Amino acid sequence: MTRLYVYDETNPAALLVDTEDGTAIARELNAIGVRFERWEASAPLAADADQDAVIAAYKPEIDRLQAECGYRSVDVVRMQPDHPQREAFREKFLDEHTHSEDEVRFFVEGSGAFYLRKAGRVFKVVCTKDDLISVPAGTTHWFDMGPAPRFTAIRLFENSDGWIAKFTGDTIARRFPLYAG
Repeated sequence: MTRLYVYDETNPAALLVDTEDGTAIARELNAIGVRFERWEASAPLAADADQDAVIAAYKPEIDRLQAECGYRSVDVVRMQPDHPQREAFREKFLDEHTHSEDEVRFFVEGSGAFYLRKAGRVFKVVCTKDDLISVPAGTTHWFDMGPAPRFTAIRLFENSDGWIAKFTGDTIARRFPLYAG
């Protein structure tokens, strides 16, 4: 279930918001410039659908975002609990960073948690199947896929080189609860 937790950035024990209401989640995130939408596939997907099938199932939504936001590159990432590099990937994404472009993810299946730091608060967004999140360029954030990651996500990029992070060096991410998955 999609869920939003909002904390005071100086006190991880100070939970300010805890909601599963999609409208409330979109409203809270929109207030800090983060896009949040729910999509549905135009065609059913097999559990082992390849990248082309996944992209085809969401083509109208992808085309709309590309036209609206100028994204030039689209791919699909799949992470499973038995992935040999899951621990290294998890550790890399747990460090706070920014990007020079929006970070856009649509969860086809599974889940993961984005942590966004903005306006003195940390927004933990647990994204699940059918969630689109677009973290604006320059927004400090980190991502936790959990200890046994299981997700498939569509990624959209402006830069054809894909995911390029600038790590802040701040240890704030280590003070907040990890995502259990």
